[in-house]
This record gives sequence, structure tokens and C-alpha cells, in this order.
Amino acid sequence: MKLIKFTVLLLMISSIGYAQNKNAKATIEVDGVCMMCKNRIEKACLKTKGVKSAVWNVETHNLSLIYDERKVNLETINSKIAEAGHDTKIIKATDEAYEGLHPCCKYRDEEIQEDHKSN
Repeated sequence: MKLIKFTVLLLMISSIGYAQNKNAKATIEVDGVCMMCKNRIEKACLKTKGVKSAVWNVETHNLSLIYDERKVNLETINSKIAEAGHDTKIIKATDEAYEGLHPCCKYRDEEIQEDHKSN
């Protein structure tokens, strides 16, 4: 009887381990306006344990990620991006983090957005 319980427990544990993807893919929208923003966003992601790839598109504002679900989740990644000063759909950067951005990167300012569109 103990052997049966142990076997069932072992099967349950192993099935939980396979439920998480070590190469999960996701796309999230991140606010920014320039190549400095791109570098900052990607660096914030890549410094996060479990993120394998992060590529942010300046025009679409889409961040394409490959990450290990066993080590990190999307909420944590969004949080790291917000700490770097950039808003996501899930987490808004604090005013303090946003104010720390280079003046060219003030994506909440409509005038700055327009300046980058004309370049």
C-alpha cells in the first residue's frame, strides 16, 4: 500500500514539473520612444533570472520574450521593467523611476513622442 501511495505521489510531482515551460514565449507592450529606451528595457529583462531573450520594437512597443517559467513569471518581468522606469499594461512605473529617465526618453510627454515620430 505504501508503495502505491509513493508511486502516485511521485507521478503527481513529476507531472507538475513538466507543466512549466523552460522556453515560454510571451509578448508584452512596453512604453518607450527611442533606442536608449530599447536598451534599458531589454537590459532590465535580461538581468532578470530566467529571461533568455528580450527584444523590444521601438515602433510597435512590443517586447518579445523567451523565459523559463520555472524561474520567473511575467509579473516579475513586468515589475523589473517598471523599476527601470517604463510602463507596461500590467504595471506602471513609479514617478520616481520615470523621472530618472534621460530627458529624451520621457515617453509620457506628448511633445517628446511627436519629436521621435518625426525622426
